[in-house]
Amino acid sequence: MKKMISRRNFLKVAGASAAALGLAACGGSSSSTSTASSAAGSTAASSTAASGANGKVYFLNFKPEQDEAWQNLAKVYTEETGVPVTVVTAASGQYETTLMSEMEKSEAPTLFQVNGPVGLANWKDYCYDLSGSKLYGELTSDSFALKDGDAVTSIAYVIETYGIIYNKELLTAAGYTQDDIKGFDDLKKVADDIQARKAELGVDGAFTSAGMDGSSDWRFKTHLANLPIYYEYKADGISSTDAIKGTYLDNYKQIWDLYITDSTCDPTLLASKTGNDAVAEFVGKKAVFYQNGTWAYSDVKDLGDDNLGMLPIYIGVDGEENQGLCTGSENYWCVNNTSSDEDIQATLDFLYWCVTSDKGTSAMSDDMGFVIPFKKAKESTNPLIAIANDYVAAGKTSVDWCFSTMPSEEWKNGVGSALTAYAAGTGDWNAVVTAFVDGWAKEYKLANG
Repeated sequence: MKKMISRRNFLKVAGASAAALGLAACGGSSSSTSTASSAAGSTAASSTAASGANGKVYFLNFKPEQDEAWQNLAKVYTEETGVPVTVVTAASGQYETTLMSEMEKSEAPTLFQVNGPVGLANWKDYCYDLSGSKLYGELTSDSFALKDGDAVTSIAYVIETYGIIYNKELLTAAGYTQDDIKGFDDLKKVADDIQARKAELGVDGAFTSAGMDGSSDWRFKTHLANLPIYYEYKADGISSTDAIKGTYLDNYKQIWDLYITDSTCDPTLLASKTGNDAVAEFVGKKAVFYQNGTWAYSDVKDLGDDNLGMLPIYIGVDGEENQGLCTGSENYWCVNNTSSDEDIQATLDFLYWCVTSDKGTSAMSDDMGFVIPFKKAKESTNPLIAIANDYVAAGKTSVDWCFSTMPSEEWKNGVGSALTAYAAGTGDWNAVVTAFVDGWAKEYKLANG
């Protein structure tokens, strides 16, 4: 049954906390930093679609790097069914703010995204119960659904992996292969050597710039910060906490130190370095290593599939030679329960088509580079995904995505600011520890009353 609530009243109550809680930008690629929107196809209601024929779809997309692919897929669906599909893509790092704004409009998104349990907390009253939907029936595992009691509030639509992407040609030219890097000490030894010989090797640094501009900082205040959280949770046998202890922050420091010293630029410049800068450095063969994920394939594919490798993010923890890549999801679809019945049905029909039809699954696999957790999923042609699968096949332990338990976007921003100041020499590491530990307890308390 459709659950109706007052949109404006809810936003007045939840506005402060929701505005402070943005999605971790695992898809927040530097390849697109402006809000783009496009109505896909005609608004004609003539259709061969199911009961959603008289409705329409408005998808507020989180991933700038997949904007074009979603626009194209929406157009195909409209041409095939007559159902109008609009895709609006939020600017990188601005999804939650954009969602807040769009939800206040009379024509609000019928389909939006949350990044996991923490993000869901602000929007669960807007989520249509998907438990009886055909979309839910296509999931390969119930673990890919978020629930509020018996209600299925949201469904993961992509499983992604990240690590340290590297240029095989440049690594070989430096005299190394992946077999030489089995842990942090090995990574540091190789990176230090490349940095010392950068003029000889024709590179500007071992690592691309660790930009702390909004288009790039999520790679470090969220994705890199996941590693010390993961190992603390693992050691303590927990999956979340109201008070992080910071057990592995010395490890976080040493990988951050490596990133900012064996780099293409001086650490004092990182505040203004962007995601696009890092991509240009890597594709331009000016750096050997680049922290990012499978979603970045479209940005780096010009180097050639055979030239791309991926390493785990090693931080110097005992046993990390058995560590694999970081694999999980923070991308969950939610259907807006304040939309009309016709628009809800149209949205459910569109999603079902996306994950079951040949055109839909091909687009999500080939054009978007996704691994989707649905029964009719097509095997991805993304070589970075194949590399991720190789680690699993070799028995390596994947690192869980624990950053969905980070208490707020404000916490991430505090850690990011402290990392930037530390790199610039205007702050010390103790400030990073304070932002990480004290900031966690403070933001958790604010978020949970």
